[in-house]
Amino acid sequence: MATTLAFDVYGTLINTHGVLTLLEDMMGDNAQNFSNTWREKQLEYSFRRGLMQNYIPFSLCTKQALDYACLAHKTQLSDDQKRQLLEQYKILPAFDDVKKGLEQLKTQNYRLFAFSNGAADAVNQLLETAGISELFEGVVSADDMKTFKPNPGVYSHLLRETNSTGANTWLISSNPFDITGAISHGMRGAWIKRSEDSIFDPWEIQPTTVATDLVDLENKLEENN
Repeated sequence: MATTLAFDVYGTLINTHGVLTLLEDMMGDNAQNFSNTWREKQLEYSFRRGLMQNYIPFSLCTKQALDYACLAHKTQLSDDQKRQLLEQYKILPAFDDVKKGLEQLKTQNYRLFAFSNGAADAVNQLLETAGISELFEGVVSADDMKTFKPNPGVYSHLLRETNSTGANTWLISSNPFDITGAISHGMRGAWIKRSEDSIFDPWEIQPTTVATDLVDLENKLEENN
């Protein structure tokens, strides 16, 4: 049976700070700090919604996190500016290594799936915009389960949808919470450490392997198969 690779999308394949140029036009030097707050709150809101069992789509978590960032940074953005930012979020760019890395993995007969908290239509639009949609067998969305990763039910949903087993499936993510969630559910996890400053949570659960990017990932997977 071919090994299944499930790729997180936001932050792993797609650069969530791709709105930075637009933010710089709107607020200058504070753009990076604003972007960091926006991303951190986006994830926090998804975690809280999942725990509360009070689901809203990931896109609404993104919108509410943007509103929070405006309050936290005392930045007044017009409704039109917010609309521009949220529209930009639908067409974020892929990291530079992504297409080459996916193409390499595809030639090794891995089964490639995109696996995201985002709704399937939003994920498909991102992948198509980035020019990588044809490299995946399909998209698996947590939206189907009306909750978010790292809820164990989302990983079960992935295995059902891909007709895979935990032992035969790798979760590929730059988000430590996603890696620990997948490994806790019986899968293997490859952490994409995109920055030297990135820290993996000092839990008893650690990544099966660590790669610097998707080009580096192929060798790391071979070492563990």
